[in-house]
Order: sequence, then structure tokens, then C-alpha cells
Amino acid sequence: MGGCLSIRIRENVMKCINVKCEGKPAYDIVIESGFGGLSEAFNKLEITGRKLCIVTDSNVGPLYAEQVKNELEKTGNAVYVYTFAAGEENKTLDTVQDVYEYLIENHFDRNDCLVALGGGVVGDLTGFSAATYLRGIKFIQVPTSLLAQVDSSIGGKTGVDFRAYKNMVGAFHQPKLVYMNMSVLKSLSKRLFNSGFGEIIKHGLIKDREYYNWLKDNADRIKALDSDALEHMIYVSCNIKREVVENDPREKGERALLNFGHTLGHAIEKEMNFSLYHGECVVLGMIAALNICVELGTITAEERDDALKTFALYEFPDHVTGIKIDDVVAVSKNDKKMDAGKVKFILLKSVGDAYIDRDITDDQMRRALEGVIR
Repeated sequence: MGGCLSIRIRENVMKCINVKCEGKPAYDIVIESGFGGLSEAFNKLEITGRKLCIVTDSNVGPLYAEQVKNELEKTGNAVYVYTFAAGEENKTLDTVQDVYEYLIENHFDRNDCLVALGGGVVGDLTGFSAATYLRGIKFIQVPTSLLAQVDSSIGGKTGVDFRAYKNMVGAFHQPKLVYMNMSVLKSLSKRLFNSGFGEIIKHGLIKDREYYNWLKDNADRIKALDSDALEHMIYVSCNIKREVVENDPREKGERALLNFGHTLGHAIEKEMNFSLYHGECVVLGMIAALNICVELGTITAEERDDALKTFALYEFPDHVTGIKIDDVVAVSKNDKKMDAGKVKFILLKSVGDAYIDRDITDDQMRRALEGVIR
């Protein structure tokens, strides 16, 4: 990962958020400044004398797998490491089958545990492997990208892509622990780090106007990688995600609001052959959604333009070239969030207050994408 960031992480950062599922405590989100607290956090799960398999990719494994393995061995468990080739193109059932084979060959049983060490691809794939191996075994998330830390590691959504259709095969399977080491963000390229801000800004736009304003007002501190600002940002975004998934653990209602920007964003991601990061595509999808909001009169053009300036603060592209609007609209119909043939489109009643609209037409989407696709 070339061009790494220089982040000054304060020692002994430790925050803990408890996530409930169906009203009962389900798992902790632990925010730390190193891997030194991982064994202590894992010991609270009372898993000893078992087998743990760290599932990671070829980017993250060489950096952190040995550290995490050494830390987890302190818990009295046997620790294995399985590494697959990095990249969205490997987030497939073929890779899941390879994980199954490794687990079978090493005699993992239903009381053993997987450890997802990596970004969103690793977390989603490992979670799905855990959900389906022997009808479900335990797993924990150790997310190493900003995007995974504030979004995909929380809430129990797991899945893989199927023949270029993003996240079409999956399961809800809650982790037993989410352990975030803020210092791993140092290993990210600037562009990969910045891509995490797509979901972070989304959290403010859909649920918390005050947080959205804080992200604007503190952009310089955040971009300067101030540890206090980063810690606050990660904590608040995790807490917003926690609140939403607690209220709707299986996406029957409110949780769908987290998909703001995703319907068209996923379609752009596919049409661009995954050459853009997920967070970048979410921002492009949010720009289109904001254009629809302006057309419907739920927000003003000035509020839309303010959001575009906020995206620019965090160095997001505001358009793409080389693909067609009609193709993006067509691909959006294959989105897993379709409901009875209609797109569940997430829009804003106002900044900080999102809602579901099932009546957005193809023509509205086409108009919204003008300027986003050039």
C-alpha cells in the first residue's frame, strides 16, 4: 500500500460501544490505539481451548496477521491464518469455498471462531463464511480500513458478489466482537483512507445535522489526521450505525436509510468495473440522490451545493466518464434492495432526516445522473 499516511495516534485511546440485538447485549465495538487490548477484549467472550482462523487478504495479512495471531494466542486458543488474494473481484463464492476447504482440512468445528482481519471485502466474506460453515459459527471483526471501521464491520450484514452483481448472496450474522485499532489507518493510501469519508458524511446527512456540520467545520483537523478529531469522528459514526441497526437488525425498515447513495452508487461501481472505491461511488450516488431531492423540493439547491462542497473538502470526485446513464439505471434494477419491482430509493426530507421513496422513476434517475456521468 504505497503512499501511506502519517497519523499521530494518541496512546491508550479506548472507547467501547455496546451493540444490542433484539433488546439484548450482542457485542462490543472496542476502539483502541493498538492491538494490545485484543486478547483482553476476546477473553470476555469466554472462548478458550478452541481454534481461531484469521481470514485476511494479501494486502493486510503481511502487515498485521502475525501481530494479531500473537495477540490471540495469549487467549489459550490455537490460531491459524488463511490469506486470499486482495480485491473486490475475489469477493466471490469461489473464495468462500476455499475458506470452507481450509476449515475442513484443519478440522474446525461449530464451536471454533473466525477472525476477519481487513477491510470491507474481508469482513463481508469472512462473515458470510462464518454464517454458513456448519450452519453458523462465531466470528469477530478486526477492521483495518476507515470504511470498514465506521460501516461494514457493524450490524451483522455479510455477503459476497455473484457474477458481478454486488452483495447478492449473503446472510445476517452478528459478530461477537468488533475490535478497531486506529493505528492501522497509517497503512492506508491517502485515497483509500479518504474513501471512508463517503459513509461518514452519509451518516450526518441521513441522521445527524449537527454531526454533518461538525464534519464541515473540522475538515482541516480531520485531513491533518488529528487523533482527537479522528477518534471523535469514528466514535460518533459507529454510534449512529449502532442506533440504526439496533432499531432494525434485519433491514425491515429504518436500516434501509443507511443505503442513501447506494442504489445508483452500486450501479456506477459495477459499470466502472470496480475501478473506483466503494466510498467514492457512494458519494456519486448521493450526489444523484440529492439532485432528486432538489427536484422534489425536499431540500434546496443551496443545501445540495453545500453537500457537494463538503464532498470536495474530502477530495471526492463529483463525476465519472466512460459509462452511460441508461446502463447505470438498468443495473440499478438488479440491486438487492428492490421491493416488488420498485427501487427503494433513500432521499432526504431535510439534512439529517432521511426517508424511503418507492416512486422514483427511471426518468428522474436519468435526470439526477446528468452531470454525475459525463
